[in-house]
Amino acid sequence: MQGCNSASISFIIKQGFVACRAGHQDPSVVGYSQEDLALPNSLFDLFTSWSVKHRKTYASPKVKVKRYEIFKQNLRHIVETNRRNGSYWLGLNQFADVAHEEFKASYLGLKPGLARRDAQPHSSTTFRYENAMNLPWAVDWRKKGAVTPVKNQGECGSCWAFSTVAAVEGINQIVTGKLISLSEQELMDCDNTFDHGCGGGLMDFAFAYIIGKQGIHTEEDYPYIMEEGYCREKQPQSNVITITGYEDVPGNSETSFLKALAHQPVSVGITAGSRDFQFYKGGIFDGSCGVELKHALTAVGFDSDNGQDYIIMKNSWGKNWGEQGYFRIRRGSGKPEGVCDIYKIASYPIKNVPGWGP
Repeated sequence: MQGCNSASISFIIKQGFVACRAGHQDPSVVGYSQEDLALPNSLFDLFTSWSVKHRKTYASPKVKVKRYEIFKQNLRHIVETNRRNGSYWLGLNQFADVAHEEFKASYLGLKPGLARRDAQPHSSTTFRYENAMNLPWAVDWRKKGAVTPVKNQGECGSCWAFSTVAAVEGINQIVTGKLISLSEQELMDCDNTFDHGCGGGLMDFAFAYIIGKQGIHTEEDYPYIMEEGYCREKQPQSNVITITGYEDVPGNSETSFLKALAHQPVSVGITAGSRDFQFYKGGIFDGSCGVELKHALTAVGFDSDNGQDYIIMKNSWGKNWGEQGYFRIRRGSGKPEGVCDIYKIASYPIKNVPGWGP
């Protein structure tokens, strides 16, 4: 393969954004293919093209220069990471002009400490899938019609609400056969006893809110606005989707996690405070994660690729991030907590109806 031994970012650009990955060329590895744009003559040309693609505007030339400098630093990290990595790769996405500390402050929002500081969520101490046997080799709840399209939380730490809603959407479809997009905004506005809107929250508290209020409104009736608003929980003539309980997956147990995921989508907290996670583009992630449980996603399946086992995760940063908004993370790492601590905090809603159960 030509061009993989250069340390120059500009060289990578002139080669059509090719990077080394497991002995193969992938011209979209930093977010563009050769068809997306003519090869730029400079990094600033690339920045300009990226700005147009992601509809970025800046308040002043000074702000634009600042964002350009951040863009260059992020691009260097992407190129250097892709050169030495084989299982996953990074790419230019909508966060390419965002400094990493800014990113962590604005787009992460899991607050597991709430359970210790404010109150313990009243989750069942049982695990209904404990005795599940003969698990399938692979599950993909997207293919089973239990996953709504990828959503976008925007510049708000509301990942906890999106993770909660995706899990409830999943179990509701599994039980009723109807896939209905539900309202993250209701949780943002109304679930404020222990959760804190854009300031972060915890899925167990959100499940408890939905139970206590006898349901959650649909996305159509209560749409997302990317910021906290006024609570409108009582809406006449509006349908709500109910759950009857929730349970925690036993911590640090991949087997328990897979048992639950084989039956329904699962809300998951992970350590996602790394630049690799910020710019994840594709592949099976087993890299740097960070040190704190800061982000929430929804596990929607598991499978294997060329002998590598992985979990399929739905994120809430839009389709421009990752694999069309999804994230594959390695399983079978041998660590009880899993890569990025994905087995530490996981839970799922329960929707009991006559004649249905595990």
